Amino acid sequence: MEFDYSPKVKDMQARLLAFMDEHIYPNENVFHEEVAANRAKGNAWVPTKIVEELKPKARAAGLWNLFLPKSPRAPEGLSNLEYAPLCEIMGRVPWAPEVFNCSAPDTGNMETIERYGSEANKDEWLEPLLKGEIRSAFLMTEPAVASSDATNIECSMRREGDEYVINGRKWWSSGAGDPRCKVYIVMGKTDPEAPRHSQQSMILVPANAKGITVIRPLTVFGYDDAPHGHMEVELKDVRVPVGNLLKGEGQGFAIAQGRLGPGRIHHCMRSIGAAEYALELMCKRLNQRVAFGKPISQQGVWRERIAESRCMIEQARLLTLKAAYMMDTVGNKVAQAEIAMIKIVAPNMSTRILDWAMQAHGGAGISGDFPLAYSYANQRTLRFADGPDEVHRNALAKLELAKHMVNAKEVEMPVTRGS
Repeated sequence: MEFDYSPKVKDMQARLLAFMDEHIYPNENVFHEEVAANRAKGNAWVPTKIVEELKPKARAAGLWNLFLPKSPRAPEGLSNLEYAPLCEIMGRVPWAPEVFNCSAPDTGNMETIERYGSEANKDEWLEPLLKGEIRSAFLMTEPAVASSDATNIECSMRREGDEYVINGRKWWSSGAGDPRCKVYIVMGKTDPEAPRHSQQSMILVPANAKGITVIRPLTVFGYDDAPHGHMEVELKDVRVPVGNLLKGEGQGFAIAQGRLGPGRIHHCMRSIGAAEYALELMCKRLNQRVAFGKPISQQGVWRERIAESRCMIEQARLLTLKAAYMMDTVGNKVAQAEIAMIKIVAPNMSTRILDWAMQAHGGAGISGDFPLAYSYANQRTLRFADGPDEVHRNALAKLELAKHMVNAKEVEMPVTRGS
């Protein structure tokens, strides 16, 4: 693989960096202040004006729907390798990806509908998602079972004539708090008696369907992530047309494997951006502050941490690019080890560097005066989201052991989602 980015990507990098400098960084506090003002008025679950104002600017700049490769409905979509350095830049500010219509879970949901939905599904849901007119949520994880094993999912999807009747309770349903959320992708059991990996299916459920109750938002270190939100949702006798089923009965596990590969690597790309921003803020702070008679940046322990941070970021970036390259050239299944590796490495790397950056800022580092604490909350969550570290380590170990076994069987990668 080439270690240099193509002229096309370099041009897009320059345009994206300029957009971030002009529109995103100056408005970091504006976003949070707007959410706080809405909360003070009694409703934090209102789309922010600043993000909505920036979306047309991003689209006009040609920085829109960059994540979706090989889709006739999104000709601007890039390959995974092309998208990686751009997704990294967006990841420097947690709310920035939405400005470019490149935020989770919409990206994964759009890719899922593109790959597995009918043309009618695409017309109804994919088109408005690609235009940024609506948002979506992914409902897989359940409070009653260990959802790190997706075959544990108990949400019932029973067919009655031309409809499926859905009953279950989900949580960590990211995006379900947003009033613009108009569709859920729900995973549940259509046949409890089928073989283990053929019991699950996925279906498109209108967010306003009768029988849906959004119970509460869940917080991460006290952050409710409004207006996006990670919600607990109850589905009680929810009826949806058979045509909303994705791919077919018993295909939920296979769909999840296809969906979570790109989702995992997108998270890792953004993690690298978060770590880069944390290192930048850490270095600036250390150069500005004096303790015990000299700049803190001259203290040996901080030079060691800065050097270690740079090494960790570069290692993670190279592994991410390798995984992206393999996904593009040989497919997600062949790249399963690389995807597992980077999903382990990137969030652990970013949380370590963010922790050091907070320490460098003293008490200010854990306050709302800097973006570090909020970024840390997001990055720490990724050690659960799309599969906890332990599951990915276990799967990776199985793949490694299988290389050295006689008559080794193919290893099934996990389908897990922790948020």
